[in-house]
Amino acid sequence: MFELTIAFLFIMFILYKLMLIVPMREVNVIERLGKFRTVLKPGFHFLVPFVDRVAYRHDTREEVLDVPPQSCISKDNTQLEVDGLVYLKVMDGKLASYGIENYRRAAVNLAQTTMRSEIGKLTLSQTFSERDSLNESIVREIDKASDPWGIKVLRYEIKNITPSIHVIHTLEKQMEAERRKRAEITLANAEKDAMINISQGERQEAINLSEGQKQKRINEAVGSGQQITIIAQAKSEGMNMICTALDNEGGNDAMNMMLKEQFISQVGNILSESQVSIVPAEMAKLEGFFEGMEQVTHAVAKAPAATKGAR
Repeated sequence: MFELTIAFLFIMFILYKLMLIVPMREVNVIERLGKFRTVLKPGFHFLVPFVDRVAYRHDTREEVLDVPPQSCISKDNTQLEVDGLVYLKVMDGKLASYGIENYRRAAVNLAQTTMRSEIGKLTLSQTFSERDSLNESIVREIDKASDPWGIKVLRYEIKNITPSIHVIHTLEKQMEAERRKRAEITLANAEKDAMINISQGERQEAINLSEGQKQKRINEAVGSGQQITIIAQAKSEGMNMICTALDNEGGNDAMNMMLKEQFISQVGNILSESQVSIVPAEMAKLEGFFEGMEQVTHAVAKAPAATKGAR
């Protein structure tokens, strides 16, 4: 039984060495007697026991490698600490096995040196604003250098760009000054707009007032013209009526009576409103006129009485 067990185990060991199953996500590099033989893709394969062996196994999926933080100097002599992530994939198992000792460590180191070189070409502000172009430059340089290694660098992403404490304080002061500057500019623009609006309002007010005064004068002129026209027409009609009345019998007497009444009325107004009594020269004639009127009145009064006595 012991011999059978040994034989069974030996046969199983031979079968284990004879058969090889490569998973879907891998490629295996086979060496025969220490020399490269082939690269086996995913699937079932047969090997020569004790002659062929799996020297390397490579994952064909995309890998993510962490790039440790490192100190860099920008173009304007600012010290920065930068880290990132590099994404790569094995394209050729033979070159990845024999082209370099450790392609992962080589890719990380190459990413660090390339990143340091590319940041040295940019200023501090450009490193923050041009991350995409910086990532593309690093990927292009790493991919060019890693081509003999049988890997493909797909992309590179910068995680953090951390300036020194002194630079951070300087940036904070600069940002505060910039914010203060923008606030002052905003206030100045607001005051400017307010003054413009006030001046435009005053200008519009002056225009409206002048337009109102202009329209008022026009209306007054039109009203005055219409008033003069109406008065002139009334005077014309009155003069025509007076001329017609004068042509009739007794018209002159009526005209004289009206003029006398107006004269007496005007003289009375002057005497009532004036503080100094002024007696015009015509008052003597006026007095004689009234005396004559009084005599006529007495004569008329006596005439009926004499007539009654004669009867």
